[in-house]
Amino acid sequence: MITNKVIDTLRDRGLRLTRPRRIILDVVRATDAHPTAAFVYRRVRRRLPRVSLATVYRNLRMLAAEGFLAERADEAGMRFDGNTGPHDHFTCLACRRIYDMPARVEPGARRRLSARTGFEVLDHRTEYYGRCAACRRSRGRLSLTRQRRSNGKPQGQ
Repeated sequence: MITNKVIDTLRDRGLRLTRPRRIILDVVRATDAHPTAAFVYRRVRRRLPRVSLATVYRNLRMLAAEGFLAERADEAGMRFDGNTGPHDHFTCLACRRIYDMPARVEPGARRRLSARTGFEVLDHRTEYYGRCAACRRSRGRLSLTRQRRSNGKPQGQ
């Protein structure tokens, strides 16, 4: 849902909340799947059949640049996140789904890093990789099925 704060912020920056922009923002914020532009385009076309892929890309990049969405790169390309609050991510290496994780806060970490390196640390993020619970369960079932099949066959055939 688009709030008055979003409308006011866009207006303050000289931008309008056009229908395509509103729908694109709604689509990304309605999912926690960190969608690609192609996913957003397919969903937006259900409501706006004449929208172009270029319009979707342009608006996704603008909404991210203005802070209404977050962009994150992975091997599939750019993904967009409607959750702009502080959080980390877990990527399942089996199904490639990205999950939001609570941010691990380390008090003073930025200050210590700045003091050690001279860098001005403005932000950071932590990425976790592994297998999600669903993939771990299905992998376990796969292993049991393979084991049952091989136990029922004579060796060497």
